[in-house]
Amino acid sequence: QVQLVESGGGLVQAGGSLRLSCAASGGTFSSYAAGWFRHAPGKEREFVAAINRSGGRTYYADSVKGRFTISRDNAKNTLYLQMNSLNAEDTAVYYCAAGWVLSMTSGRDYTYWGQGTQVTVSS
Repeated sequence: QVQLVESGGGLVQAGGSLRLSCAASGGTFSSYAAGWFRHAPGKEREFVAAINRSGGRTYYADSVKGRFTISRDNAKNTLYLQMNSLNAEDTAVYYCAAGWVLSMTSGRDYTYWGQGTQVTVSS
């Protein structure tokens, strides 16, 4: 029903920044909580950041607090993740997700997922 498409990934040097975008279509984006998750090779998918429907509440994994900022523009049906001070541990495929969730930090609670965008941080 809802389609999500990530963009903005790429190769960046350690200490650099990237801004990821997630374009939503096919539904009322403003009615959904949304979040970012990442999946690195050999590791389980992990929560990165989440934001409520209005954008007034945000949640972050401890590993990215102070470095990443999640935001949304409901008028543009777009979710963002500003990533600063990147390090090698941030290398992963990043996925955006949306849905009516019980837990904003649990990937299993989200219904809609994007295809992912690769972020690679060189040392």
